[in-house]
Amino acid sequence: SDWSSDVCSSDLEHTLQAALCLIQLLEGRSRAGATPGLNARHFEIAIAAVLLHDTGYLKLHSDRGGTGAKYTFVHVIRSCAFAASYLPTVGFSNIEVDAVESAIQCTGPRNDIAHIKFAGEIERFLGSALASADFLGQMAAPDYVDELPFLFAEFEESDNFYHVPLEKRVFRSVSDLVAKTPRFWERFVLPRISDDYRGVYRFLAEPYPGGPNAYVEAVERNLARTISLAQCAVG
Repeated sequence: SDWSSDVCSSDLEHTLQAALCLIQLLEGRSRAGATPGLNARHFEIAIAAVLLHDTGYLKLHSDRGGTGAKYTFVHVIRSCAFAASYLPTVGFSNIEVDAVESAIQCTGPRNDIAHIKFAGEIERFLGSALASADFLGQMAAPDYVDELPFLFAEFEESDNFYHVPLEKRVFRSVSDLVAKTPRFWERFVLPRISDDYRGVYRFLAEPYPGGPNAYVEAVERNLARTISLAQCAVG
């Protein structure tokens, strides 16, 4: 392969966390009897999308500078390019590749799902499900809070790579990232997965629809830890 990777928070572990969350979401939707129904190939398209959604962090072997984290702000389009070049070699049709690319585009925090072209309702659902699993798989992880310093290092490397002035950076320090995490969930992630992604994360409730949602509960526990850490830092 011409591609290589460096260890960062968007690594194999995160990909598997998102994949597990997505599989559980799809299973919950199936149990709920939601329509339109999904077939086996839709499931395979969803899995391809989640496994490839962060391949944009990969570097070429010839790229010797820094880590793949420098591609943080362009990794979505790079992931789509990788999917488009790889999936046809394993039997995906043009229409299926388009579905994977549309789903991956939903994971970009700067992308507006209203502007993404979908072939139909199922493809839109797959994109919403992937994007929801991407957020929840990461933020519900048991080590999420402990990984925040590494996440900040990724943002910093990307900001440095694109020469973003300090005053225009979203996060100035690890403590700044920790302190802003609850607001990021409340003002960005939760509205997005509830509205833009049509609340498909609720299929994770056990039982559906009114049972507890283990992923949301895990996120809330992590947020409580970040609040406590931020308070200690101020104190």
